[in-house]
Amino acid sequence: MFVFMKKKKLVTNLIIAVALILLAIGSLNFSSSASTKASTKKYPYGVFIGADSDAISKMKSYEIVVIDAQYFTKKEIRQLKDSGCTVYSYINVGSIEDFRPYYEDYKHLSLGAYENWEEESWIDVSDKSWQKFITDKLAKELVAKEIDGFFVDNTDVYYNYKTKKIFDGLTTILKGLKKTGKYVCINGGDTYITEFITKNGSADDVADAVNQESVFSEIDWDNDSFTKKSAEDSKYFKEYVELAAGKGLDIYLLEYTTDNKLIGQIKKYCSDNDFKYYISDSLELK
Repeated sequence: MFVFMKKKKLVTNLIIAVALILLAIGSLNFSSSASTKASTKKYPYGVFIGADSDAISKMKSYEIVVIDAQYFTKKEIRQLKDSGCTVYSYINVGSIEDFRPYYEDYKHLSLGAYENWEEESWIDVSDKSWQKFITDKLAKELVAKEIDGFFVDNTDVYYNYKTKKIFDGLTTILKGLKKTGKYVCINGGDTYITEFITKNGSADDVADAVNQESVFSEIDWDNDSFTKKSAEDSKYFKEYVELAAGKGLDIYLLEYTTDNKLIGQIKKYCSDNDFKYYISDSLELK
């Protein structure tokens, strides 16, 4: 009886051991498969506002992509999402470009010329018809294409036209975008976001993230080239993004440079602070 029980126990232990080995192998295979899938994404963040659907195959190498979804179909956006991309759409709330299909309807709201961008002008964000157009029409059209979030441009209209009505107009628009339930990333907007945080303690009501252009790099508009940001200006923008990060906002940097030394500094700064970045060698962002 005792010998039989020992043999039975031994067999049972062997079965358990084999099962554990098989389970471990299966777990390794699963981990390997998951790791392989994750490793197919080479880069965490890419900004391709100037690109069209011809660039989709290249975009699939990125975890997060920013596109101008107005010029992509729902099917094309689905291709990106099916490949594992998170897709944010560019949306211009503070200025108007003359190539947009809605330009003729709202050009009368122009506040003035946009320096270095001849096809663009600042727009009166305090106007109710503009607010309604952005939140009730344009944003909804983009959401219908199943984007994951908004990349909101030109809140710097408040820097150029610093009045209460412009501040409040921006706030109305941004709160409207937040109500869609989509991720809201503010491109730039240091004057507006800093003031909103000062007044409210956080920016949770209007944003989830900040993308700051040219913290380290600089665009030389006169010579159509890239250079290095001045130490003073770089310090200012570092303090801004660090303030935003301290209030819980995700941080993205968009830099324009081909300088390898500067690229190294950008990568280290972002790594040290857990920020994402994209470095472009072209203003077209294609």
